[in-house]
Amino acid sequence: MKSVLNCSRRQLLTTVLTSISGAMFSRSAFGLGSDSQFGIAEVDLKTTLSRHAAWQRGLFEVQSSTSIEVNELPSTVRLDSVDLFKHPFTVLLGDVAFEPLSSVAIENLRQYLTYGGFLLIDDTSGRKTSEFMASVERMCRRIFPNNGLSTLPTDHSVYRSFFLLESPKGRFEVSNQLRGIQLNSITPLIICSNDLSGALDVGDDGRYRNLPVPNGEFQRRESIKLFINLVLYALTSNYKHDQVHVAELLNRGGF
Repeated sequence: MKSVLNCSRRQLLTTVLTSISGAMFSRSAFGLGSDSQFGIAEVDLKTTLSRHAAWQRGLFEVQSSTSIEVNELPSTVRLDSVDLFKHPFTVLLGDVAFEPLSSVAIENLRQYLTYGGFLLIDDTSGRKTSEFMASVERMCRRIFPNNGLSTLPTDHSVYRSFFLLESPKGRFEVSNQLRGIQLNSITPLIICSNDLSGALDVGDDGRYRNLPVPNGEFQRRESIKLFINLVLYALTSNYKHDQVHVAELLNRGGF
């Protein structure tokens, strides 16, 4: 299993889905269009939110700060669809409860996360306890009954995959910690309770829709850094704790 986890996420998803589907699907069916582009897919659960403009803005920042080429047009995916495996980075965001997932969706998501997919969950409610988070926790218990949600330690790789961060930011400061599910040496599911997408969201005129509270534009910049770190973590996952190149990356980042 260790050698499998060291492969790229695209290779992992292609491998697992090809093995599951056999002759039903060809290798060319998977990926993000161009092999060199990174993209995002929002999970559609009917009652969940959609903020394509936020992820588009976030991907612009990723491309501006790193050497990663992106597809800035987010897409939408259902968890009970085989199309889930085309998208190595998915996001689920909302502020209200959602119905329990079907058994097909649960199994899809279990395979997706086990073999290299990454799911970011963004609680946009601005509350410490929300109906949305209660639904998320119920979903996580069904996906991995033996791997519970836990608080990520302050030295987790997601806090240093590109920028050095002390805590997660977003539109709100509900929690100073991220949570996630650990599988072997990686964390394929990470939860942010601070409405990360709300800090990134822009209107048709390109202006930010929301002013983060309580620390305004500083908080927004830290939110952008967190999003970039999440992307870098999702692409690498096995970053070592002692990254000697962080200072150089910060100099190139322009923040």
